[in-house]
Amino acid sequence: MTAAQRREQLLDVSRQLFAEKGFEGTSVEEIASRAEVSKPVVYEHFGGKEGVYAVVVDREIQALTGALTGALEAGGHPQVLVERTALALLDYIESSTDGFRILVRDSPVTQSTGTFSSLIGDVAMQVEHLLAAQFKRRGLDPRTAPIYAQMLVGMVALTGQYWLDARKPKKDEVAAHLVNLAWNGLSGLQVKPSLRGQA
Repeated sequence: MTAAQRREQLLDVSRQLFAEKGFEGTSVEEIASRAEVSKPVVYEHFGGKEGVYAVVVDREIQALTGALTGALEAGGHPQVLVERTALALLDYIESSTDGFRILVRDSPVTQSTGTFSSLIGDVAMQVEHLLAAQFKRRGLDPRTAPIYAQMLVGMVALTGQYWLDARKPKKDEVAAHLVNLAWNGLSGLQVKPSLRGQA
């Protein structure tokens, strides 16, 4: 096996272990054992568990970011953007279940970036600009777009976490329900919303 092939093998094995057991539950010994190599081979390629974890997380972040950004940048009607974004996340969960499991787990203390929450924050910032433009066109206060972006992206992300294990209903149906709630709720926004119980 070439050095590049060995590195990819170690990444594949580590990805499976991190998905199964999390960062804390995975050891260099287990990675080496499952890859049928000695511990020094893992250290040689990655410097330790933190190094291999960082590469695995970075790859997953890039894959998910690419999918979500592609959905948002495609343009079109805002409802279609919500649909595409929801489907992009659900597609990623379906095709990269281990990767999504790794991203939604708590990151180790040494990991300051590349967490699922930081990724969701990045996506929310992209959505914020789209919402601000829509709010202006509809006579709503565009300064409220950041909070609505967080709510919308959070709703999709948490539904994705639920669907990761449930896998029911079917992906397209989940996306349709997400869009139904988000779009029909957004289409009836009040200029100055208030809680009914506090009126």
